[in-house]
Amino acid sequence: MTARAADRARYDRATAHLDAPLAIVDLDAFDSNADDLVRRADGKPVRVASKSVRCRALLDRVLARDGFAGLMSFTLAESLWLARSGFDDVLLAYPSADRAGFAELAGDPKLAAAVTVMVDDPAQLALIDEARGGGREVIRVCLELDTALKLLGGRIRVGARRSPLRSPAQVADMARAVARRPGFKVVGIMAYEGHIAGVGDAVAGRPLRSRAIRLMQATARRELAERRAAVVRAVRAVVPDLEFVNGGGTGSVQHTAAEDAVTEIAAGSGLYVPRLFDNYTSFSGRPAALFAQPVVRRPGVGVVTVLGGGYPASGAPGPDRLPVPYLPEGLKYDPQEGPGEVQTPLLGSPADDLLVGDKVWFRHAKAGELCERFDALHLIEGDTVTATVPTYRGEGQTFL
Repeated sequence: MTARAADRARYDRATAHLDAPLAIVDLDAFDSNADDLVRRADGKPVRVASKSVRCRALLDRVLARDGFAGLMSFTLAESLWLARSGFDDVLLAYPSADRAGFAELAGDPKLAAAVTVMVDDPAQLALIDEARGGGREVIRVCLELDTALKLLGGRIRVGARRSPLRSPAQVADMARAVARRPGFKVVGIMAYEGHIAGVGDAVAGRPLRSRAIRLMQATARRELAERRAAVVRAVRAVVPDLEFVNGGGTGSVQHTAAEDAVTEIAAGSGLYVPRLFDNYTSFSGRPAALFAQPVVRRPGVGVVTVLGGGYPASGAPGPDRLPVPYLPEGLKYDPQEGPGEVQTPLLGSPADDLLVGDKVWFRHAKAGELCERFDALHLIEGDTVTATVPTYRGEGQTFL
């Protein structure tokens, strides 16, 4: 029996009393992946990206482990909810225009101490001030650095379009703008190198593309390390008591941790290891989060149909954004239909061994987005469900 077949047998036994659709997290794999992130961070704390987990019970679990400290959130409403729930170090990774949220933040000393907001433009400071509604708490601020690699005088850009702040002088000027404005304090710098951390460099069947990605990423790492160090020096000249410099992501943990200027690493997807993280030479993890759909039809030889399953991930549309049938091994989509919202035909010889009611296990593409489809995660240890915990959705929280 292959390792994957053994996993299927475990998951089927553990969930035999449960009807699909359902989602699971294999805690043995989850904990193993957490250990790997800590090992690669090499002594620097890992800040957990909440959008990649979206389950408070699992956020609690990972933060209880040595090597993890703090959360990186994705909306202000989520940040405030987490802080009210007892999480005392929440870094909001994206600028916000949530005026009601800023009024709450500015009016509550506990929330203001726990939540740090992201800015990269003086207009964002003005919006926060206009939203205060009489709240006088000092707002903790993190400045975001653009990490994109620019080549040929800027004619070629590789990387996400995020912050307009790129040079040491620009980030330092923004730090001075914050310092001049009462009611704000710069406490950190963030730089997310998504073109390194979030792009696999070993694309199956694409050796030339893979080599080009590795070359790009090596160039980008060198350029960013030098520029990030200069940015930190420039900002520390304005803010000597800077608390943290955050960088990285699941795919770049060890490279980012090697930079002296970086004090903490951000990661989250590496806990679940969805399918987008299969194509990396820098690390390998164990798939920890999966979902199961039930067989509801047997249209013919070598074909079964499961209920639903069409859960595409965000980002540029393409086959890599789709879930993949994982267990039993050997199933594939009908190219004329693909994964559907209501039904999904699956082709392959393993279909002939599946009965109506059996489960087919899938891996999704992007980590936390699975939790927008399910209100609960069944936590498996060995071949037993040891707990069932709510996702954000299961707690009635849908932040985007």
